Amino acid sequence: MTRAGSRSPLAPRLTLPATIVDGTVATAAVLLDKWHPEHSSSAGRSLFLDSTSPDEAHGFLRTTKDLHRAMLSHASGLTLTTKDLHGGGHGLIHAQELLDTAMRRLDLELHTLLNSLPNILRFPQDDESRGDDIQSTDVLRQTCDHLRAVADAMLDTGYGKECVSIFKARRSASVAAALQRLHGSSPSLQQATIQKLAWEQIDPRMQSWLAGARAAFASVFAGERELFDRVFVDDNACVGDAVFSAVAGDQAMSILAVAEAAVARTKRAPERLFRVLDVHDALTETIIPAAVAAFGDKSEVTARAVMLAVTKVSDAARGMVASFEAAIEKEPTKATVPGGAVHPLTRYVMNYLLFLADYDNALARIYSAEMFTDTSSVGSGSGGTAGSSSSVGSGNGGTAGSSSSTASSTTTLRTLSLWSNPIRWLVTVLMRKLDAKAGNYREAAQGYLFLANNTHYMAQKVGSSTKLEAVLGEDWTEAQRAKARGYVDVYVRRRPVRKPSVVHAEL
Repeated sequence: MTRAGSRSPLAPRLTLPATIVDGTVATAAVLLDKWHPEHSSSAGRSLFLDSTSPDEAHGFLRTTKDLHRAMLSHASGLTLTTKDLHGGGHGLIHAQELLDTAMRRLDLELHTLLNSLPNILRFPQDDESRGDDIQSTDVLRQTCDHLRAVADAMLDTGYGKECVSIFKARRSASVAAALQRLHGSSPSLQQATIQKLAWEQIDPRMQSWLAGARAAFASVFAGERELFDRVFVDDNACVGDAVFSAVAGDQAMSILAVAEAAVARTKRAPERLFRVLDVHDALTETIIPAAVAAFGDKSEVTARAVMLAVTKVSDAARGMVASFEAAIEKEPTKATVPGGAVHPLTRYVMNYLLFLADYDNALARIYSAEMFTDTSSVGSGSGGTAGSSSSVGSGNGGTAGSSSSTASSTTTLRTLSLWSNPIRWLVTVLMRKLDAKAGNYREAAQGYLFLANNTHYMAQKVGSSTKLEAVLGEDWTEAQRAKARGYVDVYVRRRPVRKPSVVHAEL
């Protein structure tokens, strides 16, 4: 009982009138009754795909957000009574129950919408779509809009963890299935298997890896990136980045690890160079640009891909080129062929270089100063220049003019030549070896015949290949043909009796 003249205490003031809260709860209850996730009438149906009214789904999401805001406003009052919590069945407890039910419905909607997506997502540009592609693209974009609306509602109402968990589970399964189809098995399993195989078993697997890895980065991961960019926008963009990384990051790293394991098994064997260059091309032309676009230039995936191309693969390729050079150098100088014919070494090296010319761009990147700055580990050749014929007939198995005073300059020449044009350098090494072999013929004329036939063969091979001729220069072929004719003239002067039948008429 209050004293006379005193005022009764004021009732606590709430930030939102209770009548508005009750109205919001009542509206939510009606919609949730129709789309209750456990009711048989709505079982197997989707708000977005099966609703008779196009605005019903968005009305449901709007009401869910209103319900959450009403709860926050109601709870922000100065004091809360028992009546506030339970009054008329429209208090906070009832509102929370309705919100939980709404989120279970949205869980189902996420599953339904995500299940409707293909494993590999493709978002063609407007000018790329034709016929049926336009319709399928429109459906895909509309599904992304629905997913964005649901994700926004769940994140705004405090159910972000549940939303993220569903996205991770569904899209991780889709990406894994897509990669399984592209590679024949999971990348992580491939990595473990390759470490136990011989190269003869690895090589065909790497052919499959090349196609699968290109498609994975250019299509699978690119499609996932666009999906998450479309669904998680504005303030939720960081959530999309995190979920995308969780879905695709480990898979991308496993794909790169397969190539790294395979390259580690090459053991610098020259015959494996072409497959290593294929990997380098895939990395630099497709995988790294796609990784930058999908994961970002500062991401761990991009860093791993760049490291693989710049160090692991490039180091292996340079080592194989050095091994090939060493194999030419180690060819016994005294091993000549009867009659001054074309030497098997010449045929093998030129055929090898004919294929290698197809990878001229890759070699240019591998030997560029930006990608390789340590010259001490490149090759093991002794240096020298080609075309010196002064030793022919000397019988000492070497080129004339070699001395300690030229050792430093020839080593420098080798390094510069290898960096600027490794294929030209290997041709130089071969010509130097042929010059040395010519000096081991007992008759000087036979040595010049040997040089004529082998030089002409090299010019003929280069002239038959547009790529190889472009690498060596337009004038190289004619210069070698002229040199071969000069060798024939010397041979004729040394052996004036007759021209040999083995000399080509066009010399």
